[in-house]
Amino acid sequence: MAIIRKGSTAARQATFLAVMMAAGAIAIFAMATRLACAGEGAGGAAAVQESVPLASEQIPQNIKDAVGASDRPATDRSLDAGRKPEQMLAFFGIQPGMKVADLFAGGGYTTQLLSRAVGPNGTVYSQNPIFPPQFQNIEQSRQKRLKNPALKNVVSVSKASDDPGLLPAAPGSLDAVVTNMNYHDQVLFGVDRDKMNAAVYKALKPGGVYGIVDHSAKAGSGLTDVGLHRIDESVVINEVQKAGFKLDAASSALRHPEDDRTWSASPRASGARRGTTDRFMLKFVKP
Repeated sequence: MAIIRKGSTAARQATFLAVMMAAGAIAIFAMATRLACAGEGAGGAAAVQESVPLASEQIPQNIKDAVGASDRPATDRSLDAGRKPEQMLAFFGIQPGMKVADLFAGGGYTTQLLSRAVGPNGTVYSQNPIFPPQFQNIEQSRQKRLKNPALKNVVSVSKASDDPGLLPAAPGSLDAVVTNMNYHDQVLFGVDRDKMNAAVYKALKPGGVYGIVDHSAKAGSGLTDVGLHRIDESVVINEVQKAGFKLDAASSALRHPEDDRTWSASPRASGARRGTTDRFMLKFVKP
């Protein structure tokens, strides 16, 4: 065995080689870190690769039946082309017998679809906040809808979205919680979203899905464009992951690259462009 004496040329060469190897290892680690973070959005929100829209044969029959139910209002059906409810329900994995919730249900479009999709052995908690007088027509529309005997598996909830007891279900009992194009409204209504997301986390069982669809604001815009009824996708990812959820999947089914994200997505303001906003669809899972 050769002996390398301190201060010798061989010793200096060995030291130099060790330093270079260490630097190489650090560089490789840094590169791997950059690759792992390459899919991150603004603000450091971990992202996933978006999946393509599901083919018709991939849509489960319970969901096809829910969307095609003959008792759905004509106004709901007129929105289907833009909202693609079969894609949403299938992506979030809504199955017969599930216990689910529709967060900020509005007039109940998604509530009725969920009711049909989970079937008579399932349960849907349909939640709206306590609306101020100018928005009472929204709640009136939902209550009128819930009088339909076919929706007898729906439990109506009128409670603030950041109430710790948001959903009247046993902790860890829900299979999925969905909010369809209304996360930005929680911002507009001044909801404490940390409390809201914590309540959702508490209600879901391990492996349960928190499904969120919303209108895209420009990347990096944060909350500055919520007045356009849009929200930066990375804000939603960061807030929901902060509550303990893991971003599991994303779908491109509602993407509209032609949308420049500068106009209001409000149904009252969008007019003929309603249904053509660029929307993200995210599936979070409770570990």
